[in-house]
Amino acid sequence: MISVHRFAQGGLFFAVDGGSASIHQLDEVAYELLGLWLKLTKQAEDPGSTTAYQELLDGWRTWSGEAEDGARFSWWQVHQPLYDKYGLEAVKETGKELMELVDEGLLFADDSYLDELVGPEVGSQTLKAICLNVSHDCDLRCRYCFAGMGAFGGQRLNMSAEIARKALDFLLENSPGRERVEVDFFGGEPLLNLPVVKETVAYGEKQAAAQGKEIRFTLTTNGMLLDDETAVYLNDKMFNLVLSLDGRREVNDRMRLSLDGSSVYDTVLPRFQQLAKLRGDRQYYVRGTYTAYNKDFYEDVRHLVGAGFDRVSIEPVVTDPQRPYALKPQDLPELFHQYEQLADYYCELYPASQRFEFYHFNLSLLQGQCLSKRLTGCGAGGEYLAVTPNGDIYPCHQFVGRDDYRLGNLMDGSLDEDLQRTFRKAHVLAKEDCRGCWARFFCSGGCHANAVSANGDIYKPDHLSCELLKKRLECSIYIQARLLALRGGDVDN
Repeated sequence: MISVHRFAQGGLFFAVDGGSASIHQLDEVAYELLGLWLKLTKQAEDPGSTTAYQELLDGWRTWSGEAEDGARFSWWQVHQPLYDKYGLEAVKETGKELMELVDEGLLFADDSYLDELVGPEVGSQTLKAICLNVSHDCDLRCRYCFAGMGAFGGQRLNMSAEIARKALDFLLENSPGRERVEVDFFGGEPLLNLPVVKETVAYGEKQAAAQGKEIRFTLTTNGMLLDDETAVYLNDKMFNLVLSLDGRREVNDRMRLSLDGSSVYDTVLPRFQQLAKLRGDRQYYVRGTYTAYNKDFYEDVRHLVGAGFDRVSIEPVVTDPQRPYALKPQDLPELFHQYEQLADYYCELYPASQRFEFYHFNLSLLQGQCLSKRLTGCGAGGEYLAVTPNGDIYPCHQFVGRDDYRLGNLMDGSLDEDLQRTFRKAHVLAKEDCRGCWARFFCSGGCHANAVSANGDIYKPDHLSCELLKKRLECSIYIQARLLALRGGDVDN
């Protein structure tokens, strides 16, 4: 499919070519000229065919062409408003430059060749990471919790050291050729089962070293059980830490509830601040959720940065649309504005010492993902699996408790390869809604779990999530352009 998207933000102009995943910064003339061409393309295109596009491209080269009904039209008349505004020579020179991009395969590129290059299944069968739900219990009762406030719709229980060891053995045995693998400690609240976390880390380090591998451990915590001794241990052993906090006190404590009614914000903020200082340059981020109650989440990011956190992620809630805190399509304009404000704030702080990293604005202009990752994303169900306290295996932690997506169990050695193939087949090229989307090679088809929550089908992406992701991508591109200007055009700086 051929798709081109153009957008303007903060006085800058851009185009993204969906077929090649190329990003172009334009001047105003090119932006308007491309917009005119896109309008004509929409008038002439034949859905599912590239013929109409090619006819238009040929017409652009000769400054003449035909409309869909075969009637001749004058390209002079079509471009006359641009000639009047920018001058004939400027418009024609810009047209030649755009056509050079077309000829180089960087604009109006057709990705249909991938249908022959890519088979029905995409993604590695070699395991890369597992999520260990070491505790199906929690010491909070968050209103929006997708995990049923820790229990995932089942019993409240902790993972045994035996199952944790089996999970690591499974990871190491099924990751041939990988020198580095990953283990995420998740819950519930994993610190409720800290002794097993520690035993698992010690076991994993020993077994990985014996096989010439490295395990990178990550832990997500709400901070309620975080003390000085635990903070030192986590800083020493965890490659990454995810600290759950939604932002301002009134925002956080409205959704994240303690068992005794005390303020979760007041309890965990100083602990997280201390841990962030202890981390130094090591990876961590504060991970929050915004809902319909705090659609001004830009203020929550500002609050967290002001509290001393330089790595932040605030993500939209995914929940039943009937919930009062659910985000709705009519909220999109307001949420888009929040991301634009956040992008400007990010750029304003960048030259200063208080610069911060926003997880969803990370975008590399020099080294993108490989083709497999562009088509499949996180690799849930193949490269990435989740394990529950009783040894059940799921495609990822967000599928835990959904019996239709249970892959097997570590204790009996079962593994549903047919279901795994279903996930490997659910790549961008197999999703009808994704094929014509300009962002398909950046989002990789979106989150399978979100798709199931919204539409009951991993092949049907959640529209609301898609729109928010595309806006974040626009903001990321805008940020990179501004930062390039600040660096004097040096991408590597």
